[in-house]
Amino acid sequence: MTSLLRIVRFTRALAPLYTAIILCSVLTAGAGLAVPFLIGHATDTVAAAVGGDTATGTAVRTVVLIAGAVLVAELAVTVISNVGGWFGDVMSNRMRTILSVRYYDKLLHLPQRWFDGEITGTIVARLNRSITEITNFTKMMSNSFASMLITTAAVLAISAWYAWPLTVLLLIVFPVYVWLTSLTSVKWQRLEGQKNEQVDIASGRFAEVVGQIRVVKSFVRERGELEDFSRRFRSTDATTRAQSTHWHRMDVIRRAFLNLIFFGIYVIIFVRTVQGAFSLGEMVLLIQLMSMAKAPVESMSWVIDSAQRAIAGSKDYFRVMETPVDPRTAAVMAARPEHARDAGHADGTAGELPAGGTADEARAIAPVAGAPVVAFRDVSFAYEDGEDVLHGIDFQVDRGEKIALVGESGGGKSTIVNLLLGLYEPRTGSIEVVGHPSAELPLDQLRARIGVVFQDASLFSGTIRENIAYGHPEASDEEVVEAARRANADAFIRRFERGYEQVIGERGLKLSGGQRQRIAVARAILKDAPVLVLDEATSALDTKAEIQVQKGLEELMAGRTSLIIAHRLSTIAGVDRIITLRDGNIDEIGSPAQLAASGGIYAQLLELQSSGDSRKLATFDITG
Repeated sequence: MTSLLRIVRFTRALAPLYTAIILCSVLTAGAGLAVPFLIGHATDTVAAAVGGDTATGTAVRTVVLIAGAVLVAELAVTVISNVGGWFGDVMSNRMRTILSVRYYDKLLHLPQRWFDGEITGTIVARLNRSITEITNFTKMMSNSFASMLITTAAVLAISAWYAWPLTVLLLIVFPVYVWLTSLTSVKWQRLEGQKNEQVDIASGRFAEVVGQIRVVKSFVRERGELEDFSRRFRSTDATTRAQSTHWHRMDVIRRAFLNLIFFGIYVIIFVRTVQGAFSLGEMVLLIQLMSMAKAPVESMSWVIDSAQRAIAGSKDYFRVMETPVDPRTAAVMAARPEHARDAGHADGTAGELPAGGTADEARAIAPVAGAPVVAFRDVSFAYEDGEDVLHGIDFQVDRGEKIALVGESGGGKSTIVNLLLGLYEPRTGSIEVVGHPSAELPLDQLRARIGVVFQDASLFSGTIRENIAYGHPEASDEEVVEAARRANADAFIRRFERGYEQVIGERGLKLSGGQRQRIAVARAILKDAPVLVLDEATSALDTKAEIQVQKGLEELMAGRTSLIIAHRLSTIAGVDRIITLRDGNIDEIGSPAQLAASGGIYAQLLELQSSGDSRKLATFDITG
């Protein structure tokens, strides 16, 4: 229950809606409570008329007026409860929006290491389940159960006025029922967690398979994937049976206890009526009041079932929300306007973020005079707690310089890029960017200075224009077209029926590899960052496509400090310096001419290229 209260605090901007729902619940309960009193009065009037104590005409007028009053009360209940239901629907939807946006905001700022241990589909499934369970529970509470609880509190007070033993019995019911429910809760939540784990794994795999459906089909793995998916869900059957058996066994005990208590309540009412303590109208009134008090208790089983799911969902939700972010990311989040950080935007938004996700100009990095653009100072790094993949890496890149990284596959080239981008932190040593330790720079400022073209051109499912302008959403159409032209992409884009508004499908699958890569180059050109990283940007392309992309890359590198991981020696030959890596260590640093004569890795690669030994070249991620 604590986690549910945290949700309420987390969405504190919904307080006006919470207040409106409570007010409607009070009014609904008040109007509903009037009905038993009216019917009790009508019962006494009818009894008096039948007994000859009241004139028939007078009694008829009275009961007709009472019936009219009952109609008004019930219409009030209908209207007010629906108004409260409207507030409840709006509240639950805004709560969904707030929780989803906050969750998404958190995910965007979690460290890369967290994502390394997660499956994309599992993250999405966990979010959907958690928020669905939370909002379903809050909607149910606001639309019905809140007014029932208020009614029960009023019934306790009224019954104390008529016969205090009734109140005592009712006061026994609730704590004992809650205690019996708590006995159910611990085991139920543990089993629910086991089920959720299997469902999340299956959902994660489902998303993976959909995203890699061509691979699945090409390897004829449809049946195997289906069997694995169904096995995960079938594994929840036994857990569900155990969970359901436990729940319903405890529910029998709870309801039997409830029936015994109400047996005592009805005996008291009937006996006291026979003894003359209550009139017939008062007996009817008390029976109806007791029924109104019993309804919340009887419905508590499905309320608790929904609450248990919401509690489990909220725990999963906060498990992610409590994951620490990189301190530099925390600095970025803290620098936002207060309304951007507040959990309580009534419309569920997270506030205005910096345009394009990059640093504000007012907070831009001021380069230190004479400092290199990039410097690695004795950097060592391990992805896990095990063996280092980089050892004592020490080099610097000056303004406008082009540096190539060469080494065996898995030798640490891409790891250096990941460290430069702040995706991971060095275990020892430091990295400097324009003279500032990168560990002291907010990540938005750091990454705003670096443009990247990866080996796999990661595109989104929108239009070509949206993808090119991804790092600079405010760019004009002219700027987007100019970036595409410089990337040698404008010609093929214009051949599409919708041109720059062409939708390219998930991950750009409607485009060829060369087309995707040229759009990625155009995206980096438009970002116009002073530092450029090319992570084997043409390795997956055929010769024709590579030539087209290479022209765009040359345009992109012009005048920029560039760090290149290349797969062709022809690309490497034009750089200022080459850094060769062996087993996570720097082997040599020098110009292409110097290293060609040194007898080291680069010289060996030139010899292998001359001999046409493509197999050995491939061990260095070199294709020719």
